[in-house]
Amino acid sequence: MTGGTSLDSLATGVRARIGAIDWAALDTACAARLRDFGFDEGVAIESLHAGPFGRDPLAVRVGRMTVAIRRVHARAIRVVPEAA
Repeated sequence: MTGGTSLDSLATGVRARIGAIDWAALDTACAARLRDFGFDEGVAIESLHAGPFGRDPLAVRVGRMTVAIRRVHARAIRVVPEAA
């Protein structure tokens, strides 16, 4: 996997680019869902909120869409924070 940090570790409000996605770590249905929502390498992403219990799920902005994603799935996504 490319450097950066995992999406579940990205601080709230920080914008980043998706560096890599470990598709093999995701089940087929989840991988298809993420692809349908536009998750792919190079796509802009921003962490918006974390759930109140266990900080799960995460709300992230992908392009112009807000998506809820389980923390376990977010761990398969490497992101590179954008410079401020």
